[in-house]
Amino acid sequence: MIALLKGIIHNKQKNRLVIMTNGGVGYDVFVSSVLFVECVVGRNIELLTYLKVAEQAMELYGFRDIHEKAFFELLISVKGVGPKGALNILSLGSIVDIQSAISRGDVTYLTQVSGLGKRTAERLCVELKNKVGSETIDEMRGDSAIVGDVVEGLVAMGYSKDEVRDVVQGLDMKQKDAEQLLRDALKMLSR
Repeated sequence: MIALLKGIIHNKQKNRLVIMTNGGVGYDVFVSSVLFVECVVGRNIELLTYLKVAEQAMELYGFRDIHEKAFFELLISVKGVGPKGALNILSLGSIVDIQSAISRGDVTYLTQVSGLGKRTAERLCVELKNKVGSETIDEMRGDSAIVGDVVEGLVAMGYSKDEVRDVVQGLDMKQKDAEQLLRDALKMLSR
């Protein structure tokens, strides 16, 4: 099984990357739209992968870290949620936000995903509510509160929620307070 890919992004289109390894093999990898936007052709990348083997094809799905991959695998364990649907769910927002929506049964939030109907969203909430419980959310809640402050500040400055959400997802949260994150977000928005 292919568990990790490391190489150069050869090309990208429609949430797919072609990663050229040092061995000269190019792998076609599906990624979330959030990760897709961050990727630049010609740059090095390292992705954890999930290999889906079907009768007619083998497909690779790429993730930036083990938490994202584990959550993806949890999503596809639900009947009616396939790998592409799970990637679309991951594109909704941060893992904390998605887990929070699942734990409180927020079907409206989840049905924003293309191809995810109300029944499947309800099933997702019922089956995963206990698996994405408060301990997982609490681990990340500290960052989430700071991010909430940054989002509120940017929206108050006149930026749209969609614009702000895209920028905030690309921020490096490590050891930064709300003020530092706000500065970083404003730099990204001014580009």
